[in-house]
Amino acid sequence: MNIITLFHGSIQEVKTPLYGVGKPHNDYGLGFYCTRNIDMAKEWANRQTTSGIVNRYKLDCRSLKILDLTQYDVLVWLSVLLHNRELDPLDKLRFERELNYLEKFYIDTTQYDLIIGNCADDAYFRFPMLFLSNEISLKTLREIYLLGNLGTQYVLVGKKAFEKIKFVSSEVADPIFNERYRQRRDVAERRFETLRFNDRYSKEEKIKDLIEKND
Repeated sequence: MNIITLFHGSIQEVKTPLYGVGKPHNDYGLGFYCTRNIDMAKEWANRQTTSGIVNRYKLDCRSLKILDLTQYDVLVWLSVLLHNRELDPLDKLRFERELNYLEKFYIDTTQYDLIIGNCADDAYFRFPMLFLSNEISLKTLREIYLLGNLGTQYVLVGKKAFEKIKFVSSEVADPIFNERYRQRRDVAERRFETLRFNDRYSKEEKIKDLIEKND
C-alpha cells in the first residue's frame, strides 16, 4: 500500500484534518475517519442532511504502521470496538464477565498510525450488545459483521498519518445519498431480524459457551 485516495463525509469542507481532534468514543477511538468508497462517503455526509460535503485526500502510506482489523476474527474487532465505545456504567457491571473474556482478544491500537476496519455506527452498535447478552450466537455476529455493507473505515490515529495526508478537493454530495443511506440501513435491519429469528433456537455457540470453554 503506497499512496491511496481517501474520502471523508462531513457537513463542511475539511482542508486540514487535525491530530487529536474529534470524538474519543468512536469505533476506533480518537481519529480522522475516512473511506476509499466515494459513494459511502456521500452517504456519511448526508446522514443528517441533504447538502453534506465529501472531501478527497491523498494519503502516503509508506512508512506508516497499519493495523488491518479486517484480517482478524470478529472477536478482535468487537474487543477493540468495546474498548473505545462508551458503555453505560450499568452495562459494564452487567457484562463484566463477558468484557473480561473479550479483553484477551484486544489489540492495543495506540501503537499504530492507521487503522483499517469495518464500520459499526451508532445504530449497529446494538448488535454487539445483543451478543454480550447472549441473544445472538457468534455465528450470527460474524454474519452481522458484514451486514448492510456498512463499508470499511480508514482511520488516521497517529500523528505521522496526519502529516502524510493531503487535501485534494471537495464537492457537495447529491441529496439522493440521504435516501440511499436510509434504504441501505432498512435492508440491513430486515436481514438482521431474519438472522436473529433463525438464531433463536439454534445450538450455535454464544458468548456464555465461549466463556465456559475458557474457564
